Amino acid sequence: MHTKKDTKPNKVNVVTLGCSKNLVDSEVLMQQLKGNGMEVAHEKGEDANIVVVNTCGFIDVAKQESIDTILNFAAAKTEGEIEKLYVTGCLSQRYKDDLEKEIPEVDAYFGTLDLPFLLEELGADYQHELIGERTLLTTPQHYAYLKISEGCNRTCAFCAIPLMRGKHVSKSIEQLVLEAKNLVKNGVKEVILIAQELTYYGLDIYKEKALSKLLYALNEVEGLSWIRLHYAYPYQFPLDVLQAMNDCEKVCNYLDIPLQHISDPVLKNMRRLITEQQTYELVDQIRSQVPDITLRTTMLVGFPKETDADIEALARFIEKTRFDRLGVFQYSHEENTFAGQNYADDIPALIKQQRHDYIMGIQEEISFDINQQKVGQVYPTLFDRKEGEFFVGRTEGDSPEVDNEVLVNAKDNYVRMGDFAPVRILKAESYDLYGEIVLDN
Repeated sequence: MHTKKDTKPNKVNVVTLGCSKNLVDSEVLMQQLKGNGMEVAHEKGEDANIVVVNTCGFIDVAKQESIDTILNFAAAKTEGEIEKLYVTGCLSQRYKDDLEKEIPEVDAYFGTLDLPFLLEELGADYQHELIGERTLLTTPQHYAYLKISEGCNRTCAFCAIPLMRGKHVSKSIEQLVLEAKNLVKNGVKEVILIAQELTYYGLDIYKEKALSKLLYALNEVEGLSWIRLHYAYPYQFPLDVLQAMNDCEKVCNYLDIPLQHISDPVLKNMRRLITEQQTYELVDQIRSQVPDITLRTTMLVGFPKETDADIEALARFIEKTRFDRLGVFQYSHEENTFAGQNYADDIPALIKQQRHDYIMGIQEEISFDINQQKVGQVYPTLFDRKEGEFFVGRTEGDSPEVDNEVLVNAKDNYVRMGDFAPVRILKAESYDLYGEIVLDN
């Protein structure tokens, strides 16, 4: 005898863990399922009978979150709350054999490039005509991530991404322009360019670095307002990107360029290919060519053999350079990486945490000082959401999730989500700005 659950149509709940690149992969999966006439939700499918977990396998904390999520849904399947459970993404790519043994409740595991096989398992056909279509966004409808390439050819000692994502493969400029146009048709005003690293873009298909050419092409897309750059690699940084930034009005004066460290011994051990002096020179070049640029970077502390002197060099660099945005990660010892195979994880967890807190403490003061200079200024602001009593938006210098937010009191101001409005900053904290909408006279 069939239960009611058996007879209702399948609904798939896609759950995404990890980075923005995973979000794009989930959106592509959801589009394919929708194109096959299936009902699909993103992390809100309480009534779904099928769950797909898109995992992250980057560092220990992310891996644990992915495993805990799989275990929670495995328990739900055992209790009869869901019928099918599938796992895809980086963790599944890297540890498929182990996961199959440890969590057998999962119906099937798929790697990062196994989308056609996952669709087949779900009873859906891979539809080539949907390539470049993403109408089911996991972000608010007015901004989207645009993944310009897959994989990475860099050899950073700490990074497992090439093990999970393979070699660098660029999408063509024509394909990316089409994807951007399709996004704009569905209400997107801002695209955030992402990849494992942006500056390698084009080398595989055009035999030259072509990020600047892509920017000029995207700048011509009607209806697009902002184009933002994330994850640029500093070694042999293509300076023509800065010229494109100046020439293209839609390209935000914003660059996320993860530097990871400044001390020469650490940079060498990390296999970053760049020196302390070259890093200082690059930052100076970027700021001289685009004087009002917002620079975001990421640092990695607690790498094997890192000394107190190395951390002091990093602290001095941050105090001198005064990045607008800076995040700090603690080193995670990853198997099969160069560091995992060749170095001992010799910095105790407590020391890693202390170094993290020390560097972030310096940055918090810098962020506070930089933000104080914004008080009284008026900035075009794109509004993402309403939260409590505030409308929450971002300036050209702010990326979603990771940067400053502009908070405007909803009681005294009104703005539609996805709209731009000029905002005068009234008060500033280390990571938040408070303002009011400036009405036309």
